[in-house]
Amino acid sequence: MHVVEVERFGGPEVLVWRERPDPVAGPGQVVVAVSVADVLFVETQVRSGWGRDFFTVEPPYVPGDAAGGEVISVGEGVDASWLGRRVIARADELGAYAERVVAPVEALVPIPEGVGTREAVALVHDGPTALGVFGNAPVGPSTTVLIVAAAGGMGSLLVQLAHAAGARVIGTARGERKLETVRKLGADEVVDHGAADWPDRVRELTGGAGVDVVFDGAGGALGGAAFAVTADGGHFSAHGAAAGDFAEIGEGEAERRGIIVHGIRQVWFPPQEYGGWVERAMGEVAAGRIAPTIGAVFPLRRAAEAHAAVEARRVVGKALLEV
Repeated sequence: MHVVEVERFGGPEVLVWRERPDPVAGPGQVVVAVSVADVLFVETQVRSGWGRDFFTVEPPYVPGDAAGGEVISVGEGVDASWLGRRVIARADELGAYAERVVAPVEALVPIPEGVGTREAVALVHDGPTALGVFGNAPVGPSTTVLIVAAAGGMGSLLVQLAHAAGARVIGTARGERKLETVRKLGADEVVDHGAADWPDRVRELTGGAGVDVVFDGAGGALGGAAFAVTADGGHFSAHGAAAGDFAEIGEGEAERRGIIVHGIRQVWFPPQEYGGWVERAMGEVAAGRIAPTIGAVFPLRRAAEAHAAVEARRVVGKALLEV
């Protein structure tokens, strides 16, 4: 089989096409023939050498921890009924940028009828996190919600969830192509956060009062600016770090203004719960209540191009790799 391997830390060019032996399922494991693999922004950061204090992986390694495909073999102790089933496989150190992967049977999530493999993989990470951060916030018909980086994989889901809840939705993105996508997803207003005065535009849209709830999918300076336009007594979800780090929110300032701040740690689900959240997200898709935004699909062999596109913020929604 073939894999895409990070041969050293560096730019997208360090992702190389390699041939490796076909994996064999051990006890309690299955082999999945991969159809689609997820591409995460954090994977581009780790590949570059960022976050060595948090991520212990060392080259050479095969990136990716979520794959969708068909079970083609099972190991000792695994029910043969898994054979031929479409599944999501997610496990630590899975190495999903590959034509085949081995995963423990307890890490499998069946893909329901009515949900495509692409859509299922696009939801593996963003779906549970979006449902988690949304559930932490008081969103309803009388709420004004600001979603920063609303054209991203998770941001696009949050726009749909907030719209369905009857909230007034303001979405930010960079460039007209992404802003148009955010409009189509259900945002009432859109703001280009590439403009230096974008926070002033948000204040204008709220009559100077600020927004009740902020979902910050960017972090860094953008997240800090979003916190500044959060209304006193509001709610701020600091879950994004695409800018390189999470937004710096002073505890004293949040307390003084009565703003409740939730961080990403509050939606880190334990492994035994994660599969249930993935199933719930796929159920929302099957019911037609949300749909992932898939902006680009690259052949597995062109993973370097996928990383370059994600880093350059050229992808609207999710980028995927397809075998």
